[in-house]
Parts: sequence; structure tokens; C-alpha cells
Amino acid sequence: YIKSHHCVQKSMLNVAQAAAVAQSHNLPLIVDAAAEEDLQAYYRAGADLVIYSGAKAIEGPTSGLVIGKTQYVEWVKRQSNGIGRAMKVGKEGILGLTCAIEHYLTARKESGEEMVAKMTPFIQQLNTLDGVTARVVWDSAGRDIARAEIKFDEAVTGVDTGDLVNALKQGEYAIYFRGYKANEGIIEADVRSVNAQQLEIVSRRIAEVLNKEKNA
Repeated sequence: YIKSHHCVQKSMLNVAQAAAVAQSHNLPLIVDAAAEEDLQAYYRAGADLVIYSGAKAIEGPTSGLVIGKTQYVEWVKRQSNGIGRAMKVGKEGILGLTCAIEHYLTARKESGEEMVAKMTPFIQQLNTLDGVTARVVWDSAGRDIARAEIKFDEAVTGVDTGDLVNALKQGEYAIYFRGYKANEGIIEADVRSVNAQQLEIVSRRIAEVLNKEKNA
């Protein structure tokens, strides 16, 4: 079972329903939770194993972790002696991931409403730019995550959105966006790991790049 915003979100079984189907056929349910935030929700919903990325929401080093029933986890451990040994995580990565998990479990989580409040001045500033429309959008996978959707009217800005995204990566501060719809002139800013002052830098850089590219 893959839990991801890349997957279809409508008319699909939830984890609890998928677990019931798996159990009725005496099969284990493995959930690929990738960038999901809750480290307990899917196990509690009936999954036998849940796989998370250590480098996404947890913000650890390149790594991953598996949570689940003891017997299945023991079977996963056996792979340590099998094919793919060259891809094993080193001791430094394990310690880094452990520290990241400990911090993740104890740190206060920012709510979606707080994200909206933080990004509101950012959105207002962007909406003063010609050919730019920004608004709040909510996570398509149903998580309590608000993002800023930024739409560029390329006929007005005179700048290809893909070129804009690349230019923003090259400045004094490398700025990366969710660019799944960049070909449509739309990008998203995930504000979970930035503060209001950093968002001011982002809006200023967007304005600078638009003006520079338009006048080039």
C-alpha cells in the first residue's frame, strides 16, 4: 500500500480497509509511507510493516526505517547479510537517523493553521507582482499541511517557469520548490521548515529573478 500525493487520492481504500482485505487472505500489509509524518497511525490502522524515509519529514540523513510487528521486523533484519550489502546505511547514518527520530518525536509540530498564518504575508507579497497569483492549498493526501501555490502567467511575466525554478536554485540561497506542475506554470512552497523571515527572502528572490529575466 503506497501512501503518497503522487497516487490517486479518490475512491481508494484507506489503510484500515486494505489491512482488512489482507488479513482476510492471510497476507501481510506493507505500507510505503515515504514522507508521511505520523510514525504510529498506519501501524495502529492494521499495517504489519510501515516504511518511512529518514530524509523527508523526519529530516534525517539519507536513510529509512521500518516499523511493525516483531516477527516481520525480524525477517527484515535478515537482509543485513544478503544481496545489496553495498547499499547498507553506515553507522554515522544510523546515529544521525536515531537523533533525528528522537528530535522528531519530541519536537512540537506546527499545525496547518499556523502554517497559513506564517505564509499569509508571503502570499500577499507575491500577489503584488505582475503575472503572479498565490494562494493557500492543502495537502492532497489529507495531511494537516498547508502550502503556498504560486501560479505564473508566463504571457505577463515573460519568464518560463522552469527557467525561474532553476534560477532560484543558483542564488546566494538555493531555493527549491515542489515543481510537479512547473510545466503548467505552477509551483508550491512547503513552509514547514522555514520561518517568516526566510519566506521574505524567498518572495524577494522571486521578484528579483522575474525582473532580471524579463529585462534580459
